[in-house]
Amino acid sequence: MAMKISLCNEVIRELTFVRQCELIKQLGYDGIEIAPFTLDQNPHRLSPTKIAKVKKIAADAGVEITSLHYLMVAPAGLNITDRDKTVRGRSVEVMRALCGLAAELGAKMLIHGSPAQRTIEPGDEVEGKKRGLESFAAAAEAADKARVTYIVEPLAPQDTSFVTSVDEGAAIVRAVGRTSLKTMIDCSAMGRAGHSIPDLIRKWLPSGLIAHIHLNDPSRRGPGEGEMKFVPILEALFEQNYSGIAAIEPFIYEPDGPSCAARQIGYVRGLIEAMKR
Repeated sequence: MAMKISLCNEVIRELTFVRQCELIKQLGYDGIEIAPFTLDQNPHRLSPTKIAKVKKIAADAGVEITSLHYLMVAPAGLNITDRDKTVRGRSVEVMRALCGLAAELGAKMLIHGSPAQRTIEPGDEVEGKKRGLESFAAAAEAADKARVTYIVEPLAPQDTSFVTSVDEGAAIVRAVGRTSLKTMIDCSAMGRAGHSIPDLIRKWLPSGLIAHIHLNDPSRRGPGEGEMKFVPILEALFEQNYSGIAAIEPFIYEPDGPSCAARQIGYVRGLIEAMKR
């Protein structure tokens, strides 16, 4: 299995981007998954000069920019399901522009989580989901043109009201009907929703609809820092010959981000090495 392991860079966002890339390389990650808000408060309007600089820094460190995630945090005020056409239109504009940014940075995919930017008001579920589907369809069209993959990330129902299961993510992918749109499995989110991650992997990877994995614990810490067992998860990925990206994405950083990044890659690499014996 040629699975690559990335680090979601907001874990170490207190460091300069140069130092982020150096540390990621030193710790043994294959790549970096960038949250655009860590680059600029208007990342969809990043200048060609800044884009070239970010790309060069990663290349000089020998780190692949694998993906973008946490897409809708900046600029402020975005929501892909909002009743207000202006808000929704601005959100779609950002989604489209970020597809172009990903392509220019050399990233192959964008992961659309951002729970606060896809909430649906009670009583507006049917129309809200239609609006969300239209937003993802627009992003998929832009992803087609940019030759990147746009990924709908199912999140826990405690965190958002739209796309709270892999089934729902897969239904959106099928409804849009573009190969540039996929869904994924986030171990923390789906664990908090009560699902078995190995079962989800075995059910959905053969479908061709899954294009990404986030390795994290339902405690919102990193792999190995909670109750979730990651050997069965990695075994399921091995069984299915998963060769995509698995990004480590904790949300709690104790004692600090760099320490978490080091501990978690060591844990995952150690499990993988032990499984090879």
